[in-house]
Amino acid sequence: MKNWFFIFLTFLLAGCSELIDPPKKLIEKDKMSELMAEFAINDQMSNFFPQTNIENSTRFTLKQKNITATEFIESYKFYTATGDMEKILNNAQEIILEKDPAAKDYIDKKLKENKDVPAFAR
Repeated sequence: MKNWFFIFLTFLLAGCSELIDPPKKLIEKDKMSELMAEFAINDQMSNFFPQTNIENSTRFTLKQKNITATEFIESYKFYTATGDMEKILNNAQEIILEKDPAAKDYIDKKLKENKDVPAFAR
């Protein structure tokens, strides 16, 4: 009886290897990085132009990339649950640095001020 219990427990643990199932329309990691970079740029634009509506710019970015809000949310949840979000955010930061090399000084300054800031809060 103990052997059967052990075998059942082994199959149960092997079957539950992922925390969350991937969504039907999972956004690729590279495309997700591009989206996160665009969202960060849009967020910074609101600092320079307070009348900017971030929600509209987010909708425009998603529409431009042919992605629905539901697809983005489900992909974001999946990547957060699997632990891939930090890699995606680091890639997004690299995309921003490619677009604006002067941003590197600003990022380095902020990282020195806040040494223990996780990737999602940068």
